[in-house]
Amino acid sequence: MIKKSALILTVAACLLMLAPATVSAQTTTPSSVIHVVTVSWKPDATPAQIEAALAGVRALPASFPGITRVWTRTVKAQGDRTHAFVMEFASEKALSEYAGSPAQKEWYKVYIPARLASTTFDISN
Repeated sequence: MIKKSALILTVAACLLMLAPATVSAQTTTPSSVIHVVTVSWKPDATPAQIEAALAGVRALPASFPGITRVWTRTVKAQGDRTHAFVMEFASEKALSEYAGSPAQKEWYKVYIPARLASTTFDISN
């Protein structure tokens, strides 16, 4: 009887030790899609136009529910890009549905006139 109890306790202890690793892997490899955009603004883009474009990014989750989070403050930029922003989409389907959506078209009204060039990366697990 003691051996059976010891075996049960050992198995339970092993399962408890594995649980944090499983939870950690699940929380560090989300299935959302990160849409990373680096931007160069037109030489004649005003600070107000740039801020309007970035404010538009911050407003997108309210107009497109598939966008769950945004980041707009560039901490460091390399090369000829001066700014970057990130949109987190709930899924690849949400990213696909965003393309050409009314929310994107509305935001483009302030973004495109100020943008010189951009590079986009869509990243997921």
